[in-house]
Amino acid sequence: MTTENKSIVGRALAGLVDTGDVDTLASYLSEDFTHHRSDSTTSTRAQWLAAVRAALGPTAGMRVDILHLLADGDHVVVHSRRRLPDGGPEIVVVDVLRIADGLIAQVWEVIEPTAQTAANDAWWDADA
Repeated sequence: MTTENKSIVGRALAGLVDTGDVDTLASYLSEDFTHHRSDSTTSTRAQWLAAVRAALGPTAGMRVDILHLLADGDHVVVHSRRRLPDGGPEIVVVDVLRIADGLIAQVWEVIEPTAQTAANDAWWDADA
C-alpha cells in the first residue's frame, strides 16, 4: 500500500509542478479533503484549490526539488525545496498527506523560509 500511496502523491504533484495543472491535482483529492497549515488554519477542498490557482501567477517558474518522498501506511511525506525564479526567496516545505480510498484526504503543511533557518537552529544550540 505504501508504494501505491507514494505513486498517488507523485502523480498528483507531477502535473501541478510540471505544468501548473490544478485540475489533475483536483482529481486526486477526496471530496471531504482538508488542508492544514502550521498556523492552525484549515481549508476545504474548494478553498485550497482556489488558493493553489491564485498562487500559480506569483509563483510562475518556481523550481520545486523533491528531496524526500516517504510513505508509512496511509501517510506520505514530501520534503521539498522551492525557489522562485530570478533569485527570489527560497523555502523548505514538508507536507504530510493522508491517503484514504486511493485519494488524498488530508494535507498538513509546514513551510520555512531558508533565510530564517539560522534563527530556528537556536533550539539545538545548548549555549543559547
